[in-house]
Amino acid sequence: MPFQDPAPDTASASRRLAFGIATLSLGALAMGASVLFVRQADVGPFASAFWRVALALPLLAAWALVAEGPRAFRADAATLAAGGFFAGDLIFWHLAILGTTVANATALATTAPVWITAFTVLVLRRKVAPTGWAGLLLCMLGAAALVGESWQFRPDHLPGDAAGLITALFFAGYFLAVSRARRRRGAAAVTLVSTAATAVLLLGVAVAVEPILWPASPGGAAALVALALVSQVGGQGLMAVGLAAVPPAFGALVFFLEVVSAAALGALLLGEPLSALQVAGGALIVAGLVVARPRAPLPPPRYGRDPPAEEPGAPAPPGRARHPADRRH
Repeated sequence: MPFQDPAPDTASASRRLAFGIATLSLGALAMGASVLFVRQADVGPFASAFWRVALALPLLAAWALVAEGPRAFRADAATLAAGGFFAGDLIFWHLAILGTTVANATALATTAPVWITAFTVLVLRRKVAPTGWAGLLLCMLGAAALVGESWQFRPDHLPGDAAGLITALFFAGYFLAVSRARRRRGAAAVTLVSTAATAVLLLGVAVAVEPILWPASPGGAAALVALALVSQVGGQGLMAVGLAAVPPAFGALVFFLEVVSAAALGALLLGEPLSALQVAGGALIVAGLVVARPRAPLPPPRYGRDPPAEEPGAPAPPGRARHPADRRH
């Protein structure tokens, strides 16, 4: 099945880190394609959000069953929290799109890495290297350049702007919850259970507010299937795999590529040409990721009842040898 975790006994620490960065990057690009599919769907925004997760469940269930067996269907607090946060992310994202410009919604939603970094520093008490701060600054400048020409401030858009900011907070919560869940569970289980929780919540919202739930044309149905396969199974699945090998503060920066993906697909497929400033913004995001890339990976995740792995560089418990991935590089 796709998205299997790398075997820690055969992959070197550096290869595991490169694998994590690559899977997160591909996941961000797949999630960025969601705008393209939503525009082609002929149902309302909340209905499309529900179908995105609901149609992904059969394939995710098959992946989880093959990868981890029946235990993958067990729920746990962190994974259920991830599903709740992602439901909030999708709900407020669509409220932002309806209540303000797409540029405003996108710019405010891309502040999620700021909140993730703040949580990492203030709550988790983990230090961020100077290169991490520099990378965050470059990525923020790049995202601003990508949407800056379309940014508008209007008092009547304030509710939509607020929804865009809340979207960022929900995605930050989702990201951190998945990172925590991956310490003890595999990517397949985390993606399946969190997606199921999201589907239940979004079904209630869609039934309550959407007049039409079913797509009216084969093309609309195909767009919803593509949304589920590419953005949910591909994007969320790859993210869950990669977060086991990449520190959350850097992993959050990788999702600036979602904005790059959306802009590039808009230019290629929707006739929305990129300006020189937008191209420069994409280059700044890539540069920020290069500057902030971690030099040492996280230790391989432990599943079951084992305690979570120690941080890289932490002293090993008495009588226990340090894992090779814990060595400083």
